[in-house]
Amino acid sequence: MTLQPSVIGRRHMVSAGHYLATQAGFEILEAGGNAIDAGVAAGLALGVMHSDQVQISGVAPILIHLAESGQDVVIGGLGHWPRATRPEYFFDDCGGKIPLGLRRTVVPAAPDAWIQALAHWGTMSFAEVAGAAIRHAREGFAMHWYMALFLERYAENYAKWPSNAAIYLPGGRPPREGELFVQTDLAAALQYMADEEKAAAGRGRRAGLQAARDAFYRGDLAAAITAYHRENGGWLEAEDLADYRSPIETPVTVRFHDLEVLSCGPWCQGPTLLQMLKILQGADLPALGHNSTAYVHLVTEAMKLAFADRERYFGDPRFVEVPMAGLLADDYAAARRAQIREDRAWPELPPAGEPEGATWSATARPEPSELPPAPSADTSYVAVVDGAGNVFSATPSDVSFESPVIPGLGFCPSARGAQSFAIRGHASAVAPGKRPRLTPNPSIARRAGKFVMPLGTPGGDVQTQAMLQVLLNVAVFGMEAQAAVEAPRFATHSFPGSFEPHPYHPGRLDIEGRFSATTIEALAALGHKVERVEETSYKVGGVCAIRADLESGTLWGGADPRRPARAMGW
Repeated sequence: MTLQPSVIGRRHMVSAGHYLATQAGFEILEAGGNAIDAGVAAGLALGVMHSDQVQISGVAPILIHLAESGQDVVIGGLGHWPRATRPEYFFDDCGGKIPLGLRRTVVPAAPDAWIQALAHWGTMSFAEVAGAAIRHAREGFAMHWYMALFLERYAENYAKWPSNAAIYLPGGRPPREGELFVQTDLAAALQYMADEEKAAAGRGRRAGLQAARDAFYRGDLAAAITAYHRENGGWLEAEDLADYRSPIETPVTVRFHDLEVLSCGPWCQGPTLLQMLKILQGADLPALGHNSTAYVHLVTEAMKLAFADRERYFGDPRFVEVPMAGLLADDYAAARRAQIREDRAWPELPPAGEPEGATWSATARPEPSELPPAPSADTSYVAVVDGAGNVFSATPSDVSFESPVIPGLGFCPSARGAQSFAIRGHASAVAPGKRPRLTPNPSIARRAGKFVMPLGTPGGDVQTQAMLQVLLNVAVFGMEAQAAVEAPRFATHSFPGSFEPHPYHPGRLDIEGRFSATTIEALAALGHKVERVEETSYKVGGVCAIRADLESGTLWGGADPRRPARAMGW
């Protein structure tokens, strides 16, 4: 029996990183909205219920499948460094670091991404889908254990800025589990967007949505954001906001046997998941046995190889040549797989490969970090499948403890600059107009005529690792969604982390305590630096997924008990 029941439906389904966000999306579906409407509603609600780790003004990469046309689209949902950014400030003045504070800010992308999704493929208004988020911000919600944990962990950061402390340290301390948590200014900011939409409603739905968007990017919210930056040494200016538009792109796609897997482009880490699958395609995984020593070793080594290539090549394709076709080619995957030894783990970051089309030079090998890896404290996820077969997969993110809340607005414009590198020549080095290399990466997997499955997770560099294991659990070992999500997992940290200060832990392998002592000892004998974590640990991700069975019409929802995630369907 699974820790959480397998949620089963026939009509529509939502699975999200917080139960109230799931409810927000489900209520939209029940009111007649489609998967896009429901996904945006849940995504906005996550920016309230997880505002330590998801900012309304953060990032929101979105992947959508449209049933009627068969089209698959990506909405980038990731902002770029402001025009006024001076990379030399980080390279030279800060000694190759990107410090906490206002200058981590990139252009907020999430409001534009949500509203573009609604405008192009939704059916409802911004006010309708934002209703739950506004209500829970204004009236409050009971503090949940996961947010309480991270508010306590980052209390010193929150105390750095009075505007952050006023919200997240009420009465001088972090709220405890079960206490009412209210975000009045955030509710007012969202309500202002809804009110601007209403004022323009006479010109039609699209005009109303544009008015809601303009309220953020050109109106009073934009004015408050840029005034604060101007007065406090920030770089974000009115033109950065007014000119921003999330790109709409075609997904990157690979086949793993008869499974097709979709991801966003190499401006995020999503294609590492695809590369991991390609490397593993030539292995007989069922013969190894699920979560056997040989299986964990092989999968871990494949993940290391993909991360080595991420470190060398991935960055904003508008600024660097990313050899995506070469990285995902069959012959290159076979060559990388041949570098895996059955009897020994790579003791450190493996060397990057040289796929066809590679032009980028490798960066210097990082120094190992003395401190253990900090659990990634950002991001959530939402998946929706509606009765028409539309699929929505989104991974909203950004924290509230790395830069100041704009006074009176209740949110921090995206501090995602922490995922750039202050290293000259790095594929993801800081540059004006350039996007950081993003960890959030929604995905959709499908087996023609059999099933379609949106999935994603929080967890920083653990994201693609957790998603890979859940995909293999379903596609190779035949598990249903909830069982696939709950199965024991592991995560390597043998690469430079994506978050400043980019910690590196050669050979480290975190593994949940449900693995046997024999397996853990055998992995250590192969050279893995094994660290046993809790039996069911949030340190290995918090995957949500929906498996829509195309033959029976049944929807199977999976939500990770490692986080306050839930699935709901009918």
